[in-house]
Amino acid sequence: MKNLLIVFLLAAPLSVLAQQNEYVVSSYLTEGVKAPNTHYIGEAWLNGVLSADSEIPYNITKATFKANSTLDWHKHSTPQVLIYVQGEGYYQERGKAPVILKAGDVIKCDKDVEHWHSSTRDSDVTYLALYGGAQPTTWTEVVTQEYYDSVAKLFNKE
Repeated sequence: MKNLLIVFLLAAPLSVLAQQNEYVVSSYLTEGVKAPNTHYIGEAWLNGVLSADSEIPYNITKATFKANSTLDWHKHSTPQVLIYVQGEGYYQERGKAPVILKAGDVIKCDKDVEHWHSSTRDSDVTYLALYGGAQPTTWTEVVTQEYYDSVAKLFNKE
């Protein structure tokens, strides 16, 4: 009994100290908030997983787009990395052909390169976007439904 009391007396302060540590924990599994329909067509949810600060100079945002949704043309003041975690999406840089990116794909877009990305016509898409800076996005041109449909037709030969 004496040994049990000694163990308790030694362990109690350690458990109190352990509980006083504060962690900032976020999850990329959280859906996030429905984005205002400003620079895209369709439905999108954004989850700010990590915000840049003085020690970590980049943001991580989880974006989920319902099928048949697209962002407008835009560019970033720093490179952007997209990590596709679910579904399929179109990706295109100005002057290049569009491609389909799928879960597991990772693509880097250099800073100041105009591009757009979206879900495909038939698939939702979720990706993690890593990018730096306080001014991460400059919107340049609307991706119209007609343009999006023309890209979809390239991949859906019916």
